[in-house]
Amino acid sequence: MTDLNRLVQLRYLKLEELDLYLQPGLAIMFHNLTRLESLNLNDCGILSLEEDLSRNLHSLRQLAVRIVEEFTVMESVAEPLISLRYTLFTDPHLYCSCDNAWLITWAQRQKQVQDILFQAGEVELTCKNANDIQNLEDNCTLDLGFVLFLCTSLALLLFMLVVLLHQLALFHIARGWPNPRYRYDAFVLYSRKDKCWVVEQLLLNLEERRPPFLCLCLHSRDFQLGKDIVENITTSLYASHHFLRSNWCSMELRLATLHLLVEHRDFLILEDIPHRQTSADHSLARMVKTRTYLDRPRHTTLQPAFWDHLWTKLAPPEPQPRL
Repeated sequence: MTDLNRLVQLRYLKLEELDLYLQPGLAIMFHNLTRLESLNLNDCGILSLEEDLSRNLHSLRQLAVRIVEEFTVMESVAEPLISLRYTLFTDPHLYCSCDNAWLITWAQRQKQVQDILFQAGEVELTCKNANDIQNLEDNCTLDLGFVLFLCTSLALLLFMLVVLLHQLALFHIARGWPNPRYRYDAFVLYSRKDKCWVVEQLLLNLEERRPPFLCLCLHSRDFQLGKDIVENITTSLYASHHFLRSNWCSMELRLATLHLLVEHRDFLILEDIPHRQTSADHSLARMVKTRTYLDRPRHTTLQPAFWDHLWTKLAPPEPQPRL
């Protein structure tokens, strides 16, 4: 059968009931048949229609195929058939492989081929497998909407996973180390008349007591110029007799009290202030009645225990060991 490629003037060829896959020169059987216009393969056995079979069939106008066994039509077989006008696939027994799915798109988009018939009575191209019959388009055609839905879902899941891991990482960091956003352990608010007591006793007993050394914020020493006062007030407060008589300090007290209620991290340290003086400020009076606080003793023998207790309350928590 290889000698067919010598019939260079051949225009019509019909082959019936031949096992073409047994022919040793099948790949070059139709080479040189550049004038061939009609090819009919009727009840022939072949595994696949490939480009090697149609390489020189530039003049082919009509192709009729009826193959009894399962076969595959490779997409490359149609590229050399530039003159093709009519095709006929009669009862094709196609392999259920996506290699054959290109026929659907090719038949729908083909403009130069006038008639493309797959099989009588069938609208869609089908294939045979172990479960009898399947539809090629359902199995191999890509659904763009489904792909977009899948990609969007995966992107959302990935975003949620990243956010969750980020929150977990922040949680573990917060448990392992002290909160780094606080520069000071306490904010000391005092009147100018109490400056000596603050410098000589409070700072000495808290900042220089023992490691880890505390860091107190004093407005005269640590306030940043041009910064809003609310941002400078932290959650710790020292109040004195003279402080209550100062209008400016009273305003600072209200800001600090509001900050304490919002943050729920309150350490309010007071001297022994008579009730008639605390009642002048309603928020301070309410806090004294509802919150516990440290009372600085007057006797010098009891003051070391007071400073130890105060230092313990203000000291940052030690990081927990990781297991």
